[in-house]
Amino acid sequence: MFYKIDSFLKYIYRFSGYIAAFFLILVATFILIGIASRIFGFYIRGLAEYSGYCMAASSFFALAYTFVEGGHIRITLFLEKISGVKKKLLEIWCLIIASFYSGYVAFYFIKMLKISYEFQERSEGADEILIWIPQTSVAIGSLIFFVCVFHQFILTLLNKSND
Repeated sequence: MFYKIDSFLKYIYRFSGYIAAFFLILVATFILIGIASRIFGFYIRGLAEYSGYCMAASSFFALAYTFVEGGHIRITLFLEKISGVKKKLLEIWCLIIASFYSGYVAFYFIKMLKISYEFQERSEGADEILIWIPQTSVAIGSLIFFVCVFHQFILTLLNKSND
């Protein structure tokens, strides 16, 4: 059963990376449309805001995938210098701290999303979009990242590799 959960979570992290890539493509598309619209003399409201929303979505969806692939800045410089029990304890301690803070961030992004939805808050940009719509991707991305860090913590406790 643990293997099924492990493989499902790894699939979620990989899928999250694909979603991040999609939002990066949207950022490039919106910027290119904005440039073209100025060249050809027409204006599309909200392109700058939408590219910002897509950048935030891309950043948060990419967190879990990047963490699993080892792309985040980690404490490996310190971990390479020590070995044995000290190394494992330091790694567990770091994953506990990272789990706590990523859970804290995820909790408050979800809380912020809930409040924005309840009050039907709108953006201050030219488009006045309901702000909970772009906040949803940030909340989901941060939740996936928290699950990823906690998953890595469990794997480290059980002496399992992340491959």
